[in-house]
Amino acid sequence: MNRYLLNLPQSTVLIRSKWSLEYCTATSIVGFLLPFLLTLVMWNTGQAATLPVGFSETVITNSLANPTAMAFAPDGRLFVCQQGGALRVIKNGVLLPTPFVSLSVDSTGERGLLGVAFDPNFATNHFIYLYYTTSAAPIHNRVSHFTANGDVVVPGSEVPILDLEPLSATNHNGGAIHFGKDGKLYVAVGENGASENAQSVDNRLGKLLRINADGSIPPNNPASFTVVDINNNSTTVTPIGVNRAIWALGLRNPFTFSVQPGTGDIFINDVGAGTWEEINEGIAGANYGWPRSEGETTDPRFTSPLYAYGHMPECAITGGAFYNPPVNQFPSQYTGIYFFADLCAGWIKQYDPVAGSVTGFATDIANPVDLQVGADGGLYYLARGSGSVVRVQFSARQGAEKDFNGDGKSDLLFRHTSGVVVAWLLNGTAVQQVVTLGATDTNWGIQK
Repeated sequence: MNRYLLNLPQSTVLIRSKWSLEYCTATSIVGFLLPFLLTLVMWNTGQAATLPVGFSETVITNSLANPTAMAFAPDGRLFVCQQGGALRVIKNGVLLPTPFVSLSVDSTGERGLLGVAFDPNFATNHFIYLYYTTSAAPIHNRVSHFTANGDVVVPGSEVPILDLEPLSATNHNGGAIHFGKDGKLYVAVGENGASENAQSVDNRLGKLLRINADGSIPPNNPASFTVVDINNNSTTVTPIGVNRAIWALGLRNPFTFSVQPGTGDIFINDVGAGTWEEINEGIAGANYGWPRSEGETTDPRFTSPLYAYGHMPECAITGGAFYNPPVNQFPSQYTGIYFFADLCAGWIKQYDPVAGSVTGFATDIANPVDLQVGADGGLYYLARGSGSVVRVQFSARQGAEKDFNGDGKSDLLFRHTSGVVVAWLLNGTAVQQVVTLGATDTNWGIQK
């Protein structure tokens, strides 16, 4: 795939995790702990996002407390993680008052309830998978599956399937979990603030893991990796034991990733340090370079990102979703587009995997942390700053009357009694379909 790099000017070095920042100047370091970034940008949380012409949005709920991630159940319900441990359920467009489950978690810093996924056989086994930070010592991140009974959990049904290494720092936990096309569970894990973890196969931190639904390790996971030590020396190493779960390494804090419906392609959003945010193509056995490399690289030992962008006001890539719903609600040019967001800048952009290009889509969002595409064809974003789930839909006629191509200009629609429809674009470009209306054919009429 083509790689696309955008180099933005920087005036301040940023040392930060997703939800707390320290700004560093040349002469001093002033730490500003900004819990959950709610004060990083003075968002008007009641303000609607700025969207392309022809699109509108609907607020599903704005009553969530510190949301972190969300996922659609196969039956259309939307489950939303709250950092404090509650898994909320949105059903038929309404946030249910009773959480599906309320876990006891350590929610210090970036810890907490961070990921949710549904078993491919959810219709029969009713398993929901959660990634969370345990509250009991030794504090660590865990993946468990729970059994659903309608909109609530079956009491006592938790089955832990993955217990990661004990934590030291409170940041860089990763947390996204998704099932791949192969039926395996992929787990994104941060390096816990210790960058050398990412270049070691002696732990599972700073990695993308691949496990079976029961927590066992697939025998066809990569057998070896090339890692690069602090002296820039390369070594081919073989993970053993529980570390055989490693599928790719060299990641800093892969807070979100997405699996494309149909192709099974995986795009990993890796939150960077002081310079670059990355979208990486998921490849078995890949080394994405952290901490030896950040952003685009020509070093053959590392897999260069598909796309990287710089900081200020951007700070953390969050949310990623391919637009491949069962039925397109957006115009056809959005099919296959990868949407991604930035926490601090409050925007959603679109990456075209074919052209390798990036364009804007939405702005003025209060700290987006996750994106999902629903079966209804809508793009849903989770805004931490406003505690909201919002649906973006294409609705061209809400702009200029009869705006069939979404350019903000009124058009004419002709319909023949035979059922043939032709839209005539009045912007001087073309007609959507070449047809002769006929000077004497009175069976054509302008639709109102």
